Amino acid sequence: MTDLDIAKTVTLQPIRDIAQKLGVAEDQLDYYGRHKAKLPLHLINPDRIRQSKLILVSAISPTPAGEGKTTVSIGLAEGLNRIGKQTTVVLREPSLGPVFGIKGGATGGGYSQVLPMEDINLHFTGDFAAVEKAHNLLSALIDNNLQNTKNSLNLDPRTIAWKRVMDMNDRALRHMVIGLGGTSGGVPRETGFDITAASEIMAILCLSENLADLKHRLGNIFVGFTYEKQPIYARDLKASGAMTALLRDAIRPNLVQTIEGNPAIIHGGPFANIAQGTNTIIATRMGLSLSDYVVTEAGFGFDLGAEKFLNIKCRTAGLSPKVIVIVATIRALKYHGGVALKNLQNADPESVAKGFCNLEKHLENSRLYEVPVVVALNRFNQDSDAEIQVVQEKCAALGIPVALSEGWAKGGGGTQNLAEQVVALAEANNQPFTPLYDWNWSVPEKIAAIATKIYGAAAVEYMPKSKTDLNRIAKLSLDKLPVCMAKTQKSFSDNPDLIGRPEGFILTVREIEIAAGAGFLVPITGDMMRMPGLPNAPAAETIDVDEAGNISGLF
Repeated sequence: MTDLDIAKTVTLQPIRDIAQKLGVAEDQLDYYGRHKAKLPLHLINPDRIRQSKLILVSAISPTPAGEGKTTVSIGLAEGLNRIGKQTTVVLREPSLGPVFGIKGGATGGGYSQVLPMEDINLHFTGDFAAVEKAHNLLSALIDNNLQNTKNSLNLDPRTIAWKRVMDMNDRALRHMVIGLGGTSGGVPRETGFDITAASEIMAILCLSENLADLKHRLGNIFVGFTYEKQPIYARDLKASGAMTALLRDAIRPNLVQTIEGNPAIIHGGPFANIAQGTNTIIATRMGLSLSDYVVTEAGFGFDLGAEKFLNIKCRTAGLSPKVIVIVATIRALKYHGGVALKNLQNADPESVAKGFCNLEKHLENSRLYEVPVVVALNRFNQDSDAEIQVVQEKCAALGIPVALSEGWAKGGGGTQNLAEQVVALAEANNQPFTPLYDWNWSVPEKIAAIATKIYGAAAVEYMPKSKTDLNRIAKLSLDKLPVCMAKTQKSFSDNPDLIGRPEGFILTVREIEIAAGAGFLVPITGDMMRMPGLPNAPAAETIDVDEAGNISGLF
């Protein structure tokens, strides 16, 4: 059966029953139908947070073969509940771009899913729409200010860094000229669209502590410069109040359930190759306030999502994971070992051994933070015993525990061994993680720490625009912000073709964007796109709905 077929076999519990498992009364819920609800922020309990245990799930560098990080996260939460540990899985919301594009949804797979699958993968509770509207409101206010000379801030249109967004893969909107049509059309200028998950407002939502903090951060959004080279922020356009009003409900996390009827909180959805790639601070704190264990994930590989989770999210929120789980598959290791995608079904222990270098580097990176780590080998039916043994032996040589994860086929019953290993490590760890860098370092020092220690680069090279950006950042006194690297997820380097464990490469920084509202800087490496395009055969072509409203084709 497909993931959707499996999801449809499950009789969902009323969301009030799921909330009751967390000790949340029915009258505390804001219902979005029978199986979805929003949770009030006052349920966050700092004392309970300090007593709970946070488990971070990351992965090796992504491949076309897939790694199943979300499936493992959900399966691990099911397994922890089965062994008597009250656990909530806390995840990001899916973007419609990947859902209708090539990747598909983001609700797990097989018997390790969060439900209702169709709702979560589509409009859900409207959080993405709220982010989109708040973003585009600021866009409209910017262009209105250019048009209205009476209230003009003397903003130079050539310096405006703020685009528009929509939650869809539409490459035709990447670069545009707007304001045509004479005086009725506004002031012509170049701009474009990004996908909603790449919006700074999505990043802000995920790093905000409450509505007041959200409003403050929205006001700090950098817009551009005046003709006199003075910075303009969203607060200068008096935009933050109305933008916050649009996000009033979106700031509250969403409660749903797993296939096995355990609680799941899903909230926020920034991409990890551009933004921080993790769910909201509020959602994580909510989960820790209501349960003994929280399993959460960071997007893409450890070099992107986990690095940002630790150096940006955890330091902003005062969080520290007890255990790091790194997901790998035999298929992905063979791909990193040079096996073509069409040949991954063939048993090949030698290629597994060759591709292990990618996993090994991610394990080395995790040790920099001094957090216990375990490898979750996400098992596929085609994996041979000899291939699995290669991974087990190499992990043992490194002193790293490894557990088979069979949550896709068996749900929580297939992850109990992994859950037991996680608990043993978590209960023995009483130390906070060690950050990779100090926020007070210079921007080049922070970039160099990530590039050389995490990516394995020999050096960092700055293009002329990035050098200009460094000077601008210093003049704006924003150089003490952390850095959120924009880099391909397919490689440790900025070249997606360099799979495995590339070494001795030069990381090239093209430019450095300012995300003052989110509270970080974005060094852009390689050819990064904030508006993806659809593939030749998009997933949208297979999605349909019948006369009774039953959806098919989602995956």
